[in-house]
This record gives sequence, structure tokens and C-alpha cells, in this order.
Amino acid sequence: MTEDMNQIELNSLDVGDRITGTVTKVEEKQVLVDVQNSKVDGIIPISELSSLHVEKASDVVKEGDELELVVTKVEEELLVLSKRKVDAEKAWDEMKRRFEAEEVFEAEVKDVVKGGLVVDLGVRGFVPASLVEDYYVEDFEDYKGRNLTFKIVELDEEKNRLILSHRAVVEGEKAEQKKALLESIQADDVLDGTVQRITDFGAFVDIGGVDGLVHISQLSHQHVEKPSDVVEEGQKVQVKVLSVDRDNERISLSIKETLPGPWTDLGDKAPRGTVLDGTVRRLVSYGAFVEVFPGVEGLVHISQISHKHIGTPHEVLTEGQEVKVKVLDVNVNDQRLSLSIKELEEQRSEGKREQSYSLPEESKGFQLGEMIGDKLKDLK
Repeated sequence: MTEDMNQIELNSLDVGDRITGTVTKVEEKQVLVDVQNSKVDGIIPISELSSLHVEKASDVVKEGDELELVVTKVEEELLVLSKRKVDAEKAWDEMKRRFEAEEVFEAEVKDVVKGGLVVDLGVRGFVPASLVEDYYVEDFEDYKGRNLTFKIVELDEEKNRLILSHRAVVEGEKAEQKKALLESIQADDVLDGTVQRITDFGAFVDIGGVDGLVHISQLSHQHVEKPSDVVEEGQKVQVKVLSVDRDNERISLSIKETLPGPWTDLGDKAPRGTVLDGTVRRLVSYGAFVEVFPGVEGLVHISQISHKHIGTPHEVLTEGQEVKVKVLDVNVNDQRLSLSIKELEEQRSEGKREQSYSLPEESKGFQLGEMIGDKLKDLK
């Protein structure tokens, strides 16, 4: 009677049938299952537990787990079952839905292999190395066991090909962040940033998901030969927004505008009458511009260059020449500084004249006595 019942049960199940089973025993390379509504036991080979390589069956299931399985083979008094095929069938349906919806989802990295990462989604998902991050990663060992967000970028069920990308998620998030930032920031905003990249013409600064350019002329109040002389990659800086081009996603920034200007307190540092050392920076038809402090140039009008009449400043000055100047006037608000070279020359000339015509008292007395003595001799 028992044999007849078993035969009936066996005959009622065919390859491809779905059944529900409960794990009764987990061995190293297989799992024994009590098949619901059947007196015939089932067995799941380790290769049919998961779409990924499994070392031990206990890594996938445990006793008491209720599983949905498919019959792959009907043997005498035994059913060979597969969990992998059921999982894969469900997984492909889910993956197609996610792919069409461009859905972002989270999953654990199960393994690191040559060329990328492996993710178990019911089917094997592969993440090529180039699609892991939006920057170069030398060693992926730390990624094993980590949960990352992914998007499906390629799906082919017939070829069992499922390609995932974490990079696409990161780039998408940055694009949204950039869009939001471009909409929110305004000219004259002062923001914190990090120097990301240095070029010959300036430095790109990350201000929270979007890079802005600090042109070389906006790095410092002083003349800058190379941006690397002033900033370095990774440096934290404060920047002022000069302009925002939302259509072209370009942001112009300034570090210089956040720093104390060279004209700050110039009235205290160089009041009228102060004598300063300076360098001739530019010669023009009406005078010479002399730098007296870093970033501070004053004008020596042509009438204040020399006591002698000159046709052009080039007659007596050259660019790069070191000179002494006297402050005639300071206008900090308009950033104007009037200087004179001539006044110092006149002071030096007067000093020489005083030295030439001034004689010691002893000398004066001696010469006067001699003159009187000579006149008395003449009268005799």
C-alpha cells in the first residue's frame, strides 16, 4: 500500500513543477527537504542552491527554512529540486521591472573577482571595475560585504547577462546635487570649498557637489605666476561667487575677494608725508605706477618725477627700477595713492646746499679775522 502511494505521488510530479518544501537537514554539499503534500523526500544539490558559487550549503539555508522549489528530476523515491531556478525566474522578472523603471536599489557585494564585483540578486549581477566608482580604484578587496546602490545598465536573460553600475548612481546623484546647487547659489555668496584641481589658468574648487573656477587673477591680491604657488589640491578655502552661468553650468569664483584687501588700513600704514621704498611697475605717458606694498600701486605723476623738465617718464625711469617715493595723498575708498620722487630729490638737494654753504663757527671767525687784518695793513 505504501509503495502504491509513493508511486502515485511520484507520478503526480513532473520536471518543472513548482513545490513547497521545508529544510530538514543541511549537509555540506546538499540539502534534504520535506516536500509539502508528498511522502517523497526531496534533495537540493549545492549547485542548485544559488546562482553564485557556494562553498557550504549552510551558507545559503538552514533547517526549518520553507523554500519554493522546482522539480528538475524525478528519481525512484526521490525528487531532485532547485532553489536557484525559482529564484532566477523571479529575479529576472524583478530585474526587468527595475531596468525599465531605471530604479536605484541597494544590494550587498558578495564577491570580488578579476575585473569587478559580483552581486547576488537571485541571479548573478556583475559590476565591471569601470562602473564601480566615478574615480579610479586600485584595490576592490574592501568592497566585499559592503552594501552599495546600483542601477541596471544591461540586461539579457537569454545570455544570463546582468550588468550593474554603482558609478551611474553616483553620477546621477551628483548631477541632481549640481542642478540644485546651480539653482540656489547667487552672485556674492560666500561659500566654503575644497581645491579639486589646479591648472595653468587657475584652480577648480568643489563647493558642495559642483566645481567652480577661481581664475589665476582671483587667487590673490598679489601677482601670481603659478596657481600652485598659492593653493594646493585638497586645501580648504573660502570663495566668493562672482557669477553663475546656469545654462552652461559654469561658476566663477574668487578667493581674493574673501581676503583682506591690500588697501585695508593703508591710511594708517602710509599717511601723507611717509617715505616708502617701491618698484616701478608701469610707465605711461603721464607718469609712473610704483608698487609700494604687495597689490598696492601709486601714481607718480610726470610732474612729480624730477625737478628737471622731462618729456616722458622713460627718460629717467625704467620698469622694475627700485625707487624711494613720498606719499602726497591717500584715498583708500577710491584706492588712489599719489606719490612723488621729486620731493625727495629736492630735500636731498637742499641738504647738499646747506652742507656747501654752512661752515663751522671756528672757520667763520678765522676767515673774518684774516680779512680785517689785511685791511688794516692796507691803511698803514
